[in-house]
Amino acid sequence: MAKITGLGGVFYVVKDPEATRAWYRETLGIDGDYGPQLNWSEETGDKPYSLISHFKDDQYLKPGRGSFMINLRVDDLDTFVAQLKDKGVDVLESVDEGYGKFAWLLDPDGVKIELWEQVLAPE
Repeated sequence: MAKITGLGGVFYVVKDPEATRAWYRETLGIDGDYGPQLNWSEETGDKPYSLISHFKDDQYLKPGRGSFMINLRVDDLDTFVAQLKDKGVDVLESVDEGYGKFAWLLDPDGVKIELWEQVLAPE
């Protein structure tokens, strides 16, 4: 039987695709042939995963302007947030929930980005 094997991408409309792509390249350090591109995962350990999460209202997505948010995994959230701040990026909030660390920012088109460092069980 055929099955879904992973997240293929996030697609949305922006005013200036090249400017948005440049922001992702220069600010977050991700780029590729067709836009920001990530390998499935460079992480090891206890079940690194991606998810599709559904919300009844858009409060979790605020102050983003869309009805969706992009979640990006990071290996060291504290250092990555410091790098963003050194670039003058406004990081909205950072929290440690015990099962993972999170930080949020907006891309130049107002799309909310959630950065996530998953806490993995020791190997």
